[in-house]
Amino acid sequence: MGLLALGTPLVWDEAKKRADQVRQLGIQQLLEIWNSYRGNERDILLWGDEIEYLVISYDDENKNATLSLRQAEILDALAADEKLRKAGGGVPEINGTTVEFVPSPYECYLVIGLNGMLTVYRKSDPLPTFHPEFGRFMLEATPGAPFSLSWKDLLSVEPNMKLRRTIAKKHMAPHETPITLPAFPRMGRDIFTTPHYPATGSKSRSQFIPDECINPHIRFPTLAANIRSRRGSKVAINMPVFYDVNTPRPFLDPTIDYDRHLFPEDDDVRNGAAKEGHVYMDAMGFGMGSCCLQITFQAKNIGEARRLYDQLCPLGPIMLALSANTPILKGFLVDTDVRWNVISGAVDDRTEEERGLKPLKNNRWKIPKSRYDSVSTYLADDPRLRDEYNDLDLVIDEDIKKRLIDNGMDERLSTHFAHLFIRDPIVIFQETLDEPAEGKADHFENLQSTNWQHMRFKPPPPGGNIGWRVEFRSMEIQLTDFENAAFAIFTVLLTRVILSYDLNLYIPISKVDDNMTRAHIRNAVLDQKFWFRKNLFPPPRMGSRAGSARTSPASTRPVTPIAVEEEYGLFTIDEIMNGTKDRECEFIGLIPLIESYLDTVNVDVITRCELAGYLQLISKRASGELKTGASWIRDFVGNHPEYNKDSQVGDRVNYDLMKMVERLGSEGIAGDGKEQELLGRRG
Repeated sequence: MGLLALGTPLVWDEAKKRADQVRQLGIQQLLEIWNSYRGNERDILLWGDEIEYLVISYDDENKNATLSLRQAEILDALAADEKLRKAGGGVPEINGTTVEFVPSPYECYLVIGLNGMLTVYRKSDPLPTFHPEFGRFMLEATPGAPFSLSWKDLLSVEPNMKLRRTIAKKHMAPHETPITLPAFPRMGRDIFTTPHYPATGSKSRSQFIPDECINPHIRFPTLAANIRSRRGSKVAINMPVFYDVNTPRPFLDPTIDYDRHLFPEDDDVRNGAAKEGHVYMDAMGFGMGSCCLQITFQAKNIGEARRLYDQLCPLGPIMLALSANTPILKGFLVDTDVRWNVISGAVDDRTEEERGLKPLKNNRWKIPKSRYDSVSTYLADDPRLRDEYNDLDLVIDEDIKKRLIDNGMDERLSTHFAHLFIRDPIVIFQETLDEPAEGKADHFENLQSTNWQHMRFKPPPPGGNIGWRVEFRSMEIQLTDFENAAFAIFTVLLTRVILSYDLNLYIPISKVDDNMTRAHIRNAVLDQKFWFRKNLFPPPRMGSRAGSARTSPASTRPVTPIAVEEEYGLFTIDEIMNGTKDRECEFIGLIPLIESYLDTVNVDVITRCELAGYLQLISKRASGELKTGASWIRDFVGNHPEYNKDSQVGDRVNYDLMKMVERLGSEGIAGDGKEQELLGRRG
C-alpha cells in the first residue's frame, strides 16, 4: 500500500503544473535523509512480510462467489477490537500508530493449522496489524513487530500468518472469508461484487469495473483518474487467452461493448485498444486489485542494503515463475501464469509520446517501461558491479542527478533516484504544498512509492529508528500459509547465504528483463530456461588454494575478468534451485547453498527439520514434483464437470474453486488428496 494522506487532491490538469515543485521538494527531503542517516549502523537484520487477502462473499443457495466490498466495515471491526489493540494489533490507519503494547497474561494462542493440527503462537508477541488496500475487497496484514533472524522467529512465520487469517475471518460476516489468491478469477465479469454496482463510474471509466470497487480514501480514486488523464486514454491490458479445444478461433473478447458511448474513452476499443486473441482489461483495478507476497529487509547499514538490492534483483523473475498462481483473468483461462504484466499495464500512465507512438513534443523523454515494472539499474557501491551489467539505455533526469552528486551522493545511487524521478507525481494534496517540507518524507514518498519496481530501495523515514531497507516485490501470493511461509523463509535464508558467502549474482540488467518476460509464459517453471550467473563465488586470494577462504572482493588482488557473456548462461529453475552436475559448468544450486549454510551455524535438529520442510516445498516446485498454484488451478478448472473447454470460467466453477481455495487456506485440505499435488505430504 502506498502513501496515505488526507487533504484536497489536485485533478491532473492542476497536478501537472505542480509536478516539478513536488519533484524538487522530494529531492530536498531525500538529501536530508541521506545526510542524516547514511552513516547509520544497525546490529541485526530485521525483516517482515506483507500478506494481502481477497474478501470473498458466498451465496451458497445459488452457488455463487463474489468479492465483498465491506473492507471499511471489516477494518472498523478490527480497529474496535480492544483485545487486539491492546496486544499490539489492530488497524494503525484508524487506531493511530502510538498504540501501547500490553502483553496478554496468557501463555500462548492455539491456532488450528494444516490437517487440524494445533500450532502454538506466543501471546507475548504483538498481534498482527491490518491495513486498507486499493480494492474495497482487499485487506493487507503484517506481523505486529518485525521478525529477527533467530530460529524462533523463523519458525513463528507460518503460525503468525495463520493467526492473521484467523483474526481476519473472525471479524467478517458469516458468509465472508479471506483467501490468498493473486486475482479474483471473475474480476470484471458480469456480477462479481457484493453489493453489485454497474460499471459507469467517472474515475476509471471502465466497461468492467465500477468505481465502487475502489477504496473510497480520496487518494485511490484520484490515482485511478489521474493515471487515465495523464495517459490520455484508459489503460489497455491485453493478456493472451489460453486456447482450449472449444475456444473460438480467432478469439475476440466477447465481454467488450463496442457500442458504449458513456465517456470519450469508450472510443479506445473502437480504435484498437483490444487485441485479437487476448483478454482485454481497461482499469487500474485489474492490477491494483490483485494480491502478492512482499518481503522487506532492514540491513545493518546502507552498504549492506544496496548490496542486497543488487543481489536479489536477478532472483525476482525466478521467484515470480516459481510462485506462479494467476491462470485466470476476467473469467477466462489465459496463456500466462502470473499477475505482473496486468499490474504493469494497469498503472501505465505514459503518454503516446512517452510510449514512442508519437514524436516527442509535449514530453521530455521516451520511457521504455511502465512505472510498475522490473528494475532498470543496479545501485550498489560494489567493485564487482561491472559497467556492462547496467546495459540498458537508462532514462534519467540529469539535473536531479547533478544536484544529488553535488550534495555528496555517489554516482550509482544518484543515477537510481534520478531515474525514479523522471516520473510525475500522480496524486498531489494541496495542503502538503503549503506546509514546510523539512523533517518529512511525504514529497519524496509521493514519487518513491509510485515507482513499483520488482525491488524497492527504501531510505529510513525521518525522525525514527528504522534503518535502510530493501523490499522484494515479485512473488505471487500463495494459496496457503505454509506456502507463503516457505517462500518468505527461503528468501530470508538466501539473504544470509548471500552475505555470509559473499555471493555474486550479477548478470546484465537486460537479461533480468528477458527473464521477466520468460516468467510470464505458461508453466515457465518447467518449460523455460532463465539467464543466471554460472559462478556465484568470489575469486580466491592470490596464493591460496581455490575455495580455501571466503574473502570480500576488496581483499582480493585484481584478476583479469572474463568476458561478461561468459559469466552467465541459460538454466532451468530446477538447476538454479537444486543444482546440476550434468553441465560443463557444475552449478551447486541455491537450496544446497542454504543447506550448507545451515550446516555451519548453530541450529538444533528440530528446527533444522522444520526448515527442511519449507525448503523441500521450494525444491519440489522447482523440479516439478509439486505443482505451482497456477498449474493446480488449471487442473481443477479443466476437470470440473461444468467447464466446457472453451477457456471460460463460469460462476459455478468459480464458486467451487473459491470453496476449495478457502478450505486449502484454512485447513490445508482439498479432498481426495489433491492438496498433496500442491503441498506434498506434511506431518
